[in-house]
Amino acid sequence: MALGTNHVTNTTGAKFIPDLWSDEIVAAYKNSLVLANLVNKMSMKGKKGDTLHIPKPTRGSASAKVAESQVSLIAATESEVIVNVNKHYEYSRLIEDITDVQALSSMRRFYTDDAGYALAKQVDTDLFLLGTGFGDGTVSAGAPAGWVHSNSFYIDGANGITPFVENTVAATDLFTDLAFRQLITQLDDSDTPMDNRALVIPPSVRETIMGIDRYQSSDFVNERGVVNGKIGSLYGVDVFVSTNCPEIESAAENAGGAIKVRGAMLVHKDAMVLAEQLGVRSQSQYKQEYLGDLFTADTIYGTQVLRPESGLVIAVPA
Repeated sequence: MALGTNHVTNTTGAKFIPDLWSDEIVAAYKNSLVLANLVNKMSMKGKKGDTLHIPKPTRGSASAKVAESQVSLIAATESEVIVNVNKHYEYSRLIEDITDVQALSSMRRFYTDDAGYALAKQVDTDLFLLGTGFGDGTVSAGAPAGWVHSNSFYIDGANGITPFVENTVAATDLFTDLAFRQLITQLDDSDTPMDNRALVIPPSVRETIMGIDRYQSSDFVNERGVVNGKIGSLYGVDVFVSTNCPEIESAAENAGGAIKVRGAMLVHKDAMVLAEQLGVRSQSQYKQEYLGDLFTADTIYGTQVLRPESGLVIAVPA
């Protein structure tokens, strides 16, 4: 006996089938991060509190052993780095029923990708602003004066790196191989470990680098060109391109060159810390008063400079 055609299908039971928003958003979020993937990341998942205390011990030194005498004891009052976990960002959409019914399925894909990108961009923006706290600087909102500190430089034509001050960068102050080598030496001289270093640059510097002949040889790019925003190891430093590199000066603020100036960064992994208390999550709730689904993605985290001597800012023409 035939059972008929009144089957419960994905169409008739659509309201009982959960959407996989979370997985899609997390994937988009991870794919959009640049700087956050290059710094020290600490998980606070499941932990209470709004402050993370990170011990910062002082490096010791070796002592010569004198015959028939006791060893030389080392003692130091250790310091700490405090990370305030005070950043809570969200991305929300309310999708009314008529739109849900009539729109193409690609609408959801756009919203999940957009949510992941928006939250990733915010995390990277907060990390980039920590560049104001490198060297002897103090983390600030990012006004031009905030980028002037002992670990901030610009490239003065053929002379290499020069301490950055306001109203100095001109259109001809382009990235050079000499400047790159001098920047690496700056980190070497500060006793920064040689592994886990990265150079994060805006697209304008990528264009310049692609025109440096020696960087296109297999010795410098490991027989690879630019792939997914990453250039192969240059002098042992991985190079990444980010459209989110901060604007240090607008054209109006840069009286010396009348051009927009952006900040590239040469950083070691321990220069900054990202404390993540709540990874990207997504929630949805049906709102009967609006006849629609409210969709929200959010994250909770904190950022701080960990090793200020291990990060450099390079002011470049945008």
